[in-house]
Amino acid sequence: MKQWRILFVCHGNICRSPMAEFVMKQLVHEAGLEKHFHIESAATSTEEIGNEVYPPARRKLAEHGISCKGKTARQMRETDYARFDLLIGMDRWNLRNMQIICGDDPEGKIHLLMEYTGHPREVADPWYTGNFEQTWEDVLEGCQAILSNLRSANQTENN
Repeated sequence: MKQWRILFVCHGNICRSPMAEFVMKQLVHEAGLEKHFHIESAATSTEEIGNEVYPPARRKLAEHGISCKGKTARQMRETDYARFDLLIGMDRWNLRNMQIICGDDPEGKIHLLMEYTGHPREVADPWYTGNFEQTWEDVLEGCQAILSNLRSANQTENN
């Protein structure tokens, strides 16, 4: 299987994108595919740089046995475009800002998380909604769909 480098991105890198980062890491671990993935997360803004994962997001991950210990927010950089195969945003505002940071998307690497599911939509920001359970469900579904998609793509390449 090819080595996949994935960057999950949201506004502050304290709720949705770190949830996606650590959910995806857990799914990859459970599938025994750690050597085939490098997964990180970042923010489009500078507001939360250096801050830990927001406590309700951290608690939601912990409810499912997932630790995000040591994760602090960082801002996405233009160089991330070359470093990662997929740059996954949580909402259209994130996508817009990601394209600004990267100087567009000539290789088609920037996508919405929920594009990979049967019902593409934005992942609502729990900072504003307070609904961390819905965010968990969306992130889990999106990450499962990405992993399934990449595994299928790999099988197609190998046939």
